[in-house]
Amino acid sequence: MGERKEFRRLVSVEEVSRLIERHYSYVPKSEDVPIKDAVGRVLAEDIPSEVDVPSFDRAMYDGYALRAEDTFGADEENPVTLRIIGIAEAGKPFKGVVSEGEAVEIATGAVIPPGANAVVLVERTEVREDLLLIFKSVAPGANIQGTGTDVAAGETLLHSGTILGPREIGLLAAIGRTKVKVVKKPVVAILSTGDELIAPGSPLDYGKIYDINSYTISTSVLQDGGEPKVLGILPDDLESILGEIKGALKWADLVLVSGSTSAGAGDVVYKAIEKAGKPGVLVHGVAMKPGKPFVLGVIENKFVIGLPGYPTSALITYRKFVSPLVRKMAGIKTLEQVPIRAKMGRRVRSTLGRRNFLPVALLSDAKGETLAFPIPTGSEAISTLSRADGYVEISENVEYVERGEEVLVIPFQEGVRPADLGFIGSHCPGAELLLSMLKKKENLRIVRVNVGSLGGFEAIRAGEADISGVHALNPRTGEYNVGFLEDYSLKGLAKLVRGYERVQGLIVAKGNPKGISGIEDLLRNDVRLVNRNRGSGTRILMDYFINRLAAEKGISVETLKERINGYGFERKTHSGVAEAVARGEADVGLGIEYVARIKGLDFIPLTTERYDFLVRMDRLDKRSVKLFLQVLKSDDFKNKLSNMPGYVVGDDIGSFLG
Repeated sequence: MGERKEFRRLVSVEEVSRLIERHYSYVPKSEDVPIKDAVGRVLAEDIPSEVDVPSFDRAMYDGYALRAEDTFGADEENPVTLRIIGIAEAGKPFKGVVSEGEAVEIATGAVIPPGANAVVLVERTEVREDLLLIFKSVAPGANIQGTGTDVAAGETLLHSGTILGPREIGLLAAIGRTKVKVVKKPVVAILSTGDELIAPGSPLDYGKIYDINSYTISTSVLQDGGEPKVLGILPDDLESILGEIKGALKWADLVLVSGSTSAGAGDVVYKAIEKAGKPGVLVHGVAMKPGKPFVLGVIENKFVIGLPGYPTSALITYRKFVSPLVRKMAGIKTLEQVPIRAKMGRRVRSTLGRRNFLPVALLSDAKGETLAFPIPTGSEAISTLSRADGYVEISENVEYVERGEEVLVIPFQEGVRPADLGFIGSHCPGAELLLSMLKKKENLRIVRVNVGSLGGFEAIRAGEADISGVHALNPRTGEYNVGFLEDYSLKGLAKLVRGYERVQGLIVAKGNPKGISGIEDLLRNDVRLVNRNRGSGTRILMDYFINRLAAEKGISVETLKERINGYGFERKTHSGVAEAVARGEADVGLGIEYVARIKGLDFIPLTTERYDFLVRMDRLDKRSVKLFLQVLKSDDFKNKLSNMPGYVVGDDIGSFLG
């Protein structure tokens, strides 16, 4: 009868985890894979979009493209009549210009023809020969998805560390990517030991049992993002186990051996690990049940782990100690996919008679409670899915989900948790840089939604955001952002933090063929403007310039606006304005210098504007908010931002105003 050896000192569960952390030295590798093979993989790079999505203004529904101003006053009793001049189909743009009194039949997804600024739905019309009767007026921009409103060129679509699912693969395809850099899966060698074990499928002789652990452990490794390599069954023989461990260490990143870990005479895994190299066995026995005979070893900076032979013990110790290790090596967080209880952040209306699957983003409030907020973009935008953490299923007989009502959020993927930081407001490449640096610093979950400056003020007031980026000019005072705190009843609710300056000006074609030099040129008959959407800070700035010009000329603002060709021709992003100029749909637009430069267009500077950050006061103690402010004031961020065209960084960046 062989000599029995007692366990080494039993250690606590916490100490095992500390030892794993202390001896962890794995350096992840990366590899390029086709996007079709990238599902479940972990991004090893940030993905900026090199294109606008969509790359043109397109119709959201079947109907008729026309000038919104031609429909004003239309109703069932007094329809407006327009002349139908052609058809625009998806992939087959209409080759012409829509003028006053004209309309073009248009299909969902088709390019909005030049001259048109709205789409009236087909069900609101009637066709008589070549005439179109319109029974409801539409506003400029109605039923149009604008250039870059889904994804703007230069916008960081996906961050390093993101697990790629079907929706992320769709995003990559939407911007034209065919390959992506991902974290290379850690290779895990898996051995089962025991004279009593045989492989499934073999005859079950007396005294034998089928090997279970090879399958439960290998599939667990697969779920955790590793690449399992099952090496089969070994007898309870020291030299056989030692030889296999040494061989596996030459190519594997981690070695797992199940069975033969107890203190009995036939349990030899800990002896093999001790003989395989230095420092050898760190733990032989853990103060837990089941799972006591757990072995933790390190050989030449690689972990060699012995799991108990009993399948339940093996699986429990794997989940407790090995799963976090494999996931860390694979770049995947250790979280389980379970329904998430949250409180609805605002009142939501649903459609009676239909089950509503409402995409939501999750955010922690000041009290640590989880809030669910509907995504503001619609179903036409692929970015809705990229921003959503999951969905709330609303029953057919529910018309409203009230603010504060508890809901269950079904996560779209494993590991979803409330966002550490909610950033809602005006889109800015400088803010994109800041958020990217913040995420790399602490790997925070950030919900980012671009709704314009005024939408940012609203989001802060509603509690939907921790921080908002704003650049709204108060035309009464000529001051940026400060006056809006009172306008939106934010005094005592939010603090304004000094950001940086951006150069705003006129974006024109390369070479400035129209010889445009200032705002007054917008009154020329040969110049067509592309404007920004109402509610954006840039639109407020444009109207400020127009009001000032009207005062100088002694004419009314409305009269001056009527003289500007294209004042009602709107785009919802800086990229959309630049793209309209680049495509020749307009001669000039107001936007930031940075976008003009990356689009290869000319730029006429007019002013510098303040882009500041509005922070809810009850979120100032949130760790993510504190880190945001630290990065904002850091030399690293200031240096990188200063190197971007059209940005000016002052000494007071990051200071509180008022």
